[in-house]
Amino acid sequence: MTSQKPILIIAGPTAVGKTDASILLAQEWGAEIVSADSMQVYRGMDIGTAKPTPEQRKLVYHHLIDTADPAQPYSVGDYLRDARNAIDGILQSGGTPIVVGGTGLYIRALMRGLFHGPPADMDLREQLLRKETESGEGTLYADLARLDAESAVKIHPNDLRRTVRALEVFYLKDRKMSDLQKEHGFKDKPHDFRLLFLVRSRSELYPRIERRVDQMLEQGLEHEVKMLMLKGYTRDLVSMQALGYSHFIDHFNNKASLEETIELLKRDTKRFAKRQFTWFRREPDARWVDITGLGKAGEIVAQIKKTIEIPDTLV
Repeated sequence: MTSQKPILIIAGPTAVGKTDASILLAQEWGAEIVSADSMQVYRGMDIGTAKPTPEQRKLVYHHLIDTADPAQPYSVGDYLRDARNAIDGILQSGGTPIVVGGTGLYIRALMRGLFHGPPADMDLREQLLRKETESGEGTLYADLARLDAESAVKIHPNDLRRTVRALEVFYLKDRKMSDLQKEHGFKDKPHDFRLLFLVRSRSELYPRIERRVDQMLEQGLEHEVKMLMLKGYTRDLVSMQALGYSHFIDHFNNKASLEETIELLKRDTKRFAKRQFTWFRREPDARWVDITGLGKAGEIVAQIKKTIEIPDTLV
């Protein structure tokens, strides 16, 4: 289904203020929210992923939250399918969807479609992983940087899963994944999306991140991670590599003290926010909305409205 009216996407770095503002805006518009957060899809991971509270979700219906078990693989392809189904369902019922989140890959796929490479080759993946184990951490990323530097720039050095996939595509197709993606062009655009990226000055965002981490600790993040571990969820799962969860798993395995864990979590969350800025700088259609100095949700909503000038076709 192709929408006749633009669909707003509210993106931004962690702790910038997306949740409260988007809920207020959705209430004003009578809209439903479609999440674009790669970790909020997992059930039982509530505090560390900063999910909207049950009270907030009663105010506005949220899609794509609590849709997968932490042990269940959930790919960007799964997200694209589920998000499009959610958006189409909202539109068919005469409603208004608003997409909210900070996972750049999810948002890019939603806006432009997804590049489908060759099917997974499990034997090749096993060979690659064996090489990483035998030759040392970072070996495969170094290979990727040599063979497909453009893809390597887009992948974090610690993201072994995506590194393996990029190398798999290279060896199976004898071509760079970045070249194949350019040919694809990400031209699958069933809807007219309007992407806003909320930003704050670093001097304002970083203290907000530190307060966010402190609040998570007060709300029981440590206990939440412990309960997930008792259910058998281990650090090698994609879900358990999320910020906070991986940190406390290391703490429980005596790799870091509680004080060190908290400091590392704050540091790594700031680094994550920086990577989100870097990602969205590459999005040509993103309009940056500076909300520095705006603390209340109503103020942020007013700035959003001012930026998009509220065309009649949007609501």
